[in-house]
Amino acid sequence: MHPTLFYGVPSGCSFGSIVALEWLGEPYRLCRIAMPEDVTGDAYRRFNPVGETPTLMDAQGHCLSESLAILNHIGARGISAGLGFAQGTRDFDRLNQMLAYLNTSFFGAFAPLWYALEHGAQGADKAALTGYGAAQVRKVHAGLEAMLGDQPWLLGERRTLADAYIIGIARWTRYHAVLDRKDYPGLQSLFDKLEADPAVRFAHAIERQEAADSSGGFLGHVRLDEVMAPR
Repeated sequence: MHPTLFYGVPSGCSFGSIVALEWLGEPYRLCRIAMPEDVTGDAYRRFNPVGETPTLMDAQGHCLSESLAILNHIGARGISAGLGFAQGTRDFDRLNQMLAYLNTSFFGAFAPLWYALEHGAQGADKAALTGYGAAQVRKVHAGLEAMLGDQPWLLGERRTLADAYIIGIARWTRYHAVLDRKDYPGLQSLFDKLEADPAVRFAHAIERQEAADSSGGFLGHVRLDEVMAPR
């Protein structure tokens, strides 16, 4: 059995795990999980009891959830490709630090905006949520711009899993028009470079259910009931 990534649509943060698997190049399958319909159902909760995506089921049938954990798992398999680094090294610590920042501060900055949008907040509640969320999103963009400096990638001269992860979250500004990324030229350059990457284009096509050309080890989609069958 090959690893299977359960990814959420529309526009889930699991996008980054798809990109990372493409960069890794090893065989894998995908299972599409609609949010909120499938992700909160009993069937999917057999794989992830908290009802969130992504979840990665490995070749032995063990499930791993949370983007940070999944990306570190992929990174451990992609050390020779420069996607990850040996634990205990300075490079591993730097990657883990960046992934943690993206997984907490950067991701979390959008939470008030998503709540306002998905729960139909109105009036003073909407103003408070969007105002706070907008301020947080601008803050984390400014922080990342400072950390990036004049580097071509988040950690320096070559791409890592941190770059795979950020592109799935950074695109959320198209739902929440709270800043102009051009005010952060380093991040804009990184965003444009990632959007042109074949693995990122592949992940976009997968989400849109369009013809997708894999440059990695994609073996096709499997339905949730098909993954459940042998369990």
